Amino acid sequence: MKLVLYSGGDEKQNLHLDRTFVKLLSKKNPVITLIPSSSYLSEHEFKSFVKHYSKFRITRFIHFPVDVPFDKILFQEVMKSDAIHLGGGNTFYFLNSLRKAKLLPDLRKFVERGGVLTGLSAGAIMMTENIEMAAYPEFDRDENTVKITNLLALNLVDFLFFPHFKNSSRYDAFFKKYSRLKNKVIYACPDGAGIVVNGEELSFFGKVFAFSEGNKFAIN
Repeated sequence: MKLVLYSGGDEKQNLHLDRTFVKLLSKKNPVITLIPSSSYLSEHEFKSFVKHYSKFRITRFIHFPVDVPFDKILFQEVMKSDAIHLGGGNTFYFLNSLRKAKLLPDLRKFVERGGVLTGLSAGAIMMTENIEMAAYPEFDRDENTVKITNLLALNLVDFLFFPHFKNSSRYDAFFKKYSRLKNKVIYACPDGAGIVVNGEELSFFGKVFAFSEGNKFAIN
């Protein structure tokens, strides 16, 4: 299993994560697919995505929004990609679109076959068991505009992931309390931080914070 979970941030902040991602590809001239969380303005997102990863001498890209009808042949090419990146945005809307398109099982199979799956913010949350972290804390959450109740996601990792974390007493109080209710570790990542899963190995980039059973730990 090869996963990269990005919180957010600029190119400079994520340079070490990006370099590790490229190493995971271990292939010359790989194909990378961007699945944006929404088709709205996704052409602009795709152009920025191509410009960014072209700096790593990657030249083949696919743009694959899933909240609009898509061609079966294009879908087959996506599943042959070397890497798929799940974009950021509204996590509830994104999950609803992936479920309507019946793509969750295909994304799991993609990872099982050895494909590299990366995700930014909402896309990273999508790799966990469910997207409940997108609903908390109440002062920093996505709005469930699509009113979905089934929050089950890809379930590729056994931890919870919270992006855009701000290291403050306000966040600490919530996550300490919330972690007492959960049997999973919560990894909270400020922008520029992230997690790489390579087989059984878990690597942390930037200053990641872990919350477990009411306690907070700083990693890195």
